[in-house]
Amino acid sequence: MINRYVFLFCITVFSPWSAAVNKLNVLFITVDDMNRDSVGVYGAKVQGTTPNIDQLAAEGLRFEHAHVTIAICQPTRAVWMTGRYPHNNGALGFDEIRADVPTLPETLRHNGFYTGILGKTGHVVPSRENAFEYHRDQSETGWGRSADLYGEFVAEFLQNAKTTDRPFFLMVNAHDPHRPFDNRTPAAQREPGKAAPNKPGKTAPKSGKINYMGDLPAPSRTFQSDEIVVPGFLPDLPAIREEIAMYYSSVRRADDVVGRVLRELKTAGFDDNTVVMLKSDHGIAVPFAKTNVWRHSTITPWIVRWPGKLKPGSHDTEHLVSGIDFAPTILDILGIDAMEGMDGRSFLPVLNGEVQDDRDFVFTQINAIVTKVDYTMRSIQGKRFGLIWNAWSDGQKEFRNESMSGLTWNAMVEAAETDPAISARVKHFQYRVPLEFYNYEKDADALNNLINDPASQELIQSYRLKLAEFMRTTGDIALPGYK
Repeated sequence: MINRYVFLFCITVFSPWSAAVNKLNVLFITVDDMNRDSVGVYGAKVQGTTPNIDQLAAEGLRFEHAHVTIAICQPTRAVWMTGRYPHNNGALGFDEIRADVPTLPETLRHNGFYTGILGKTGHVVPSRENAFEYHRDQSETGWGRSADLYGEFVAEFLQNAKTTDRPFFLMVNAHDPHRPFDNRTPAAQREPGKAAPNKPGKTAPKSGKINYMGDLPAPSRTFQSDEIVVPGFLPDLPAIREEIAMYYSSVRRADDVVGRVLRELKTAGFDDNTVVMLKSDHGIAVPFAKTNVWRHSTITPWIVRWPGKLKPGSHDTEHLVSGIDFAPTILDILGIDAMEGMDGRSFLPVLNGEVQDDRDFVFTQINAIVTKVDYTMRSIQGKRFGLIWNAWSDGQKEFRNESMSGLTWNAMVEAAETDPAISARVKHFQYRVPLEFYNYEKDADALNNLINDPASQELIQSYRLKLAEFMRTTGDIALPGYK
């Protein structure tokens, strides 16, 4: 019996793959610009959109009330990586995280983790070149859309983790369903993508890999305009149906990437000791979603699979969690001390099956957008109600963002010429009003602003005070304007 224990001790301590295989790892998968209601398990009205994401949810826990802090790709990732609100990490918009702010990948690397990132490398910690040891950008992964290339690089990363005998943190960022949406060309008519050498005189990527040439891969299923359901915050017009069908084809291709990544994790033998989290960075890139603070702008899928810890098929409907909580939770799960200055807090107690107090509200915001134009917005949301403050709204300043570049906005503007209801929606999107208040339980698409509703004034005032207190306690630079 003694000899047997000695043998087991030796293979645990001296096996070159012991730490990588036995310690807890983290795989964080993100999808780009995906509305929560596009996901099957979250009630998608279109069938067959996300079979792999649905399977992941069946194997773990999904949060019903999960949000991002800011519905813009780069600053929301800065929140994930720092656990701080944008006004406390320096990345109000498309800015670098402030030099004195610690980040999650650097902290994990300091604690012995092998860190890697696929896709969106310029949007995560662009100023920290050494945060991730392994990195492959969109030009190497079929512009962030090739399941095969994602699979190849995930396999390579996991082999490295085994070879170096270290636990890992791998962030896999699919670029779908970000614009440009899939054009739904049949797979047989697409030129196969391939890696191609850099042109003479061009500097090779730091990773040493080469660029991707050819058509974007076809999704495993394409959707036609007569199959889809237009989101309720948009009018149902032919051109909008066409664009949303292209979007859903992109959703399916993102799901293809998720499926391939998870298969590689299993093949490498890391299924049982890897916490997998999946989240979208915000809502779809059409008017009334991305780059705003309505509920459908910030509410996203958030799925956690932790074998042996979480009951498969769990569904948390009580707690509100937000992107600000991601870094604190990961560190808590791994038993690593919290980073200094984090605003978020760990929801590990929720994962442990406990009721966690003070998870009744989330706070979201917009500051300067990619064009550097300032559209300061703040919102407080509970399960049922949400208050929005549009600091920039003065009746003159016009809102413009990338979501207005496609078929949807042009169709709305054209229809507005003869349809008063659509005309009112177009005007509201362009100019807003200083304050909005919605009953999201009854009005999920934020179509009926209750700010002047006499019956809601007491509730509105309580939300206004809560928002002011949040801005005060977090040192929000917008507080003077709100007062």
